[in-house]
Amino acid sequence: MAGDPGEAESYSLVRRQRELASLYATAKSLTALGTLDEVLQSIVHHAHDLIGTDFTYLSLVGADGRLSARASEGTISASFLAAAIPPDVGLGGKVLASRSPYWVRDYAACTLIDHDPDFDRLGAAEGLVALLGVPLVIRGEAVGALFAADRSERSFQADEIALLTAFADHAAVALDNARLYEASRTALRELQVAYRKIERHMGVMERAQAIHEALTGVVLGGGSPGEVAELLADQLGGSVTLLDRTGAAVVRRDSASSPRRTAPETDLADAMGNARRTGRCTTSVDTTGVALSVASIQAGDTYLGALAWSREPVADHGAPDDMDLRTLERATHIMGLLILKERAVAEASERLSGELLTELMVGSPGISAAQRARARARNLDPDSLDLVLVADSLILSPTELSRHLHDIARDCSGLAGEHLGRATLIQHSVDDDQTVEQVHRRLSRTVGGPVVVVGERALNHDWARAFSLASRCGAVVRAIGHDDLGATTGRYALYAMVFDTERVHELGRFISDSIGALLDHDRRRGTDLVGTLSAYYVHHTNVAATARALHVHVNTLLKRLDRAGDVLGLDWRHENELELRLGLQLHQLSAAATVGPPPLSSTSL
Repeated sequence: MAGDPGEAESYSLVRRQRELASLYATAKSLTALGTLDEVLQSIVHHAHDLIGTDFTYLSLVGADGRLSARASEGTISASFLAAAIPPDVGLGGKVLASRSPYWVRDYAACTLIDHDPDFDRLGAAEGLVALLGVPLVIRGEAVGALFAADRSERSFQADEIALLTAFADHAAVALDNARLYEASRTALRELQVAYRKIERHMGVMERAQAIHEALTGVVLGGGSPGEVAELLADQLGGSVTLLDRTGAAVVRRDSASSPRRTAPETDLADAMGNARRTGRCTTSVDTTGVALSVASIQAGDTYLGALAWSREPVADHGAPDDMDLRTLERATHIMGLLILKERAVAEASERLSGELLTELMVGSPGISAAQRARARARNLDPDSLDLVLVADSLILSPTELSRHLHDIARDCSGLAGEHLGRATLIQHSVDDDQTVEQVHRRLSRTVGGPVVVVGERALNHDWARAFSLASRCGAVVRAIGHDDLGATTGRYALYAMVFDTERVHELGRFISDSIGALLDHDRRRGTDLVGTLSAYYVHHTNVAATARALHVHVNTLLKRLDRAGDVLGLDWRHENELELRLGLQLHQLSAAATVGPPPLSSTSL
């Protein structure tokens, strides 16, 4: 028996009113702002309640152009949300292309659409059969689709399609709002980050300005490089080291708030080279995690050294701000000024020290009242300056060697300078041998090579005589083959007749008695029989070796040796040979002591 038509119409009306009320309530709830994922999930949830199908899902066109499932309700397969198809295939492709609803009774059997194998497998696992899709259109562009699906074959009625379409229109508005809200939140976060960066940058700028003012105050207050390094370490953290031109640490200061961290010497040397080559501050992190920044100190074209800033690992404290690095670079200008100032003061002091040393040498023996006053003005007691030391190096000039002696003189209240072409030091000494050895060790370490230091005690303020003895003894020491030692003249008393000018007559008498005839013959004839005999003994009387050394034929050498015998008037190879050899050696040493140190290849005893 057929139902009453009035009842059917009444039921349809009630259902329609319920759907419209649900649509209104759903659309109203979607207007509440939320995250994009929350809005998507809310859309499929309300669509599922509204349309009453087995499951619903929503797909959006992604950045890659594919239509990808983003939210679902009523699905049973966890992998269904992995569904993604090209925008021109499947039922979704039809919906996007036409921007209108599209449905099929049996998706798997439908031949009117292009199937995607991956989606077909996911649809089969979900039990998808009947499928309705409606577009999500925002400002005229289809950005996705909302789908309602059943797991059994069926047709979708016009009122169902209209209801889902109307819902999709409201959902598109909510989706657009959610996207705008998400973009606003992202923009807000970016603004907050930018604001924090600006705040931090302003703080760094204020700190940099404060450091710069403090550095200026150090210079104006007559501060030292050590004070500058300490200020930088306290403000920047970590450790700040002032390095000289050779890379040696001159001053190091550590921040009280940071542990002591030191970069390996090899990394430091490389960083110094890079900073000097580029002229900019360079930063690196070594294998131990120590961050190291180095800026070179220049005064015009003159390289004065570098400032090194080492600190905790970058991972712990963040990368150094550019402002911090600029602060380090600006500090090198301050350091350069202080170094030049200290150098000027030191050079003035060295000049005065050298001038006073020369005055004492020239005016000795004795000391004038003016010289005594000048010495006391430098906090020196001239009466205590009782040891004269003369230094000589094969790798440094006397001027350069004198600069190192000035450092020693400041430490021992002495005087240093260059006198008659020799690096000279006058100081007080209790144990002369020990004092000379100490000076020798310090000079060798500073110079980085061999150096000869000879000392002589100055009696009755006779610094000139002590200087002469030490200088001549130093030349003799080199002549007999020594190039690295520290000793007093007393250790070479055996050769005193050579370097002691008061015994020059004894020396001259012995040389005249032993080889005087040869010297006279060489002067009259322009020969070098003295040199020939000297070479003969140096090569242990080996004729062939001597000939090679003199670059002459053996027969020529034999004739010269015979001529020497004729001049000497004796069988020199058997009679008085020792006296002859001593005479030859003393003659050579006398010449060395007179004209200065011979080269290292000179004859040795």
